[in-house]
Amino acid sequence: MRCVIARFPFDLTKSGVLESMKGIKPEPITGESVVIGRRQYPVKQVGEVVTRQDRRDFSAAEVTRAMTLLGFTCHSVPKEAPARQLTPLQLASAMLGTGVSA
Repeated sequence: MRCVIARFPFDLTKSGVLESMKGIKPEPITGESVVIGRRQYPVKQVGEVVTRQDRRDFSAAEVTRAMTLLGFTCHSVPKEAPARQLTPLQLASAMLGTGVSA
């Protein structure tokens, strides 16, 4: 499949991406990600490996679009869990360093 990433055309295939990412250890995920094989990679890492370009030269959206069209599962930025409200007793216990739980 022909796609444009950072204003350069690339002919990418699903098998080519799988081969390129073979043996690459995933970096910690802080934004968009893509599942390749049994591993989940940041899209910027995948874009850098597949295109051999600096990750500052392209956007995550460009790589996400290409990976989605190739049939890979992409995930958006993980949402933070809502902060848990402590009861006054739990807050006082935490301040005193004792282990009272809910």
